[in-house]
Amino acid sequence: MNHTLQQILDCSEIWALFIPLILIVSGKENTAYLKPVRIYVWVALIISVLIVLIAKRNQWFGLPKETSPEWIGSNNFLYNLLSTVRFLLFSWFFILLNQKTLSTFKKVIPLVFIFCFVINFIFFEDFFSYWSFSGRLLSIEATILLFYCLLYYMHMLNDDESSFRKSPSFWIVTGLSIYVVVNVPIFLFYIALYKQFEEFTVGIWDIHNISYIIFCIFLAKSFYESRK
Repeated sequence: MNHTLQQILDCSEIWALFIPLILIVSGKENTAYLKPVRIYVWVALIISVLIVLIAKRNQWFGLPKETSPEWIGSNNFLYNLLSTVRFLLFSWFFILLNQKTLSTFKKVIPLVFIFCFVINFIFFEDFFSYWSFSGRLLSIEATILLFYCLLYYMHMLNDDESSFRKSPSFWIVTGLSIYVVVNVPIFLFYIALYKQFEEFTVGIWDIHNISYIIFCIFLAKSFYESRK
């Protein structure tokens, strides 16, 4: 891939968020279930800036990794943090949709997720180690979010709403579905592959970035539909 295009794609975790952010700051939505999505975009932007700065610091600033603490040399712990934030905020989003299908389950799962998160990083994984990218955490997050998405589609089909594509929630769920389906295998095997085939695995992350751009476009579409 052309070097310039590769650099643009590498930074897509930042600039892709400006696609929905432009619509967020240019108007005000009164739809309650969009609130956690707006919060996600802002929080994800802050975390993603830190992710890209750490990833590019050697290239941009010429800082040797060995001169810094181990956790500064790796942005993996930030992916764990972003995964947790994404899961909790989109769980909130699905709860606010107020769909009756497994409504109690949707409220309990985030509490179980937090408990498992704490147990995992106390006893099984080191949150700040160089290899702290938790494929286990991100894969579970993506799988549960996909389950939420499937419940959403089942509810919409049962309601037989012909105009469901005009609903802002439809575009959010569709974008999220695409993102998690593409990335479950990437999250699950990324570190294992990286240790064996570094160059190949870095290339795989381009697929994640492309799916993230698509995800952000769908988020922007949802904010656009909310103003009609």
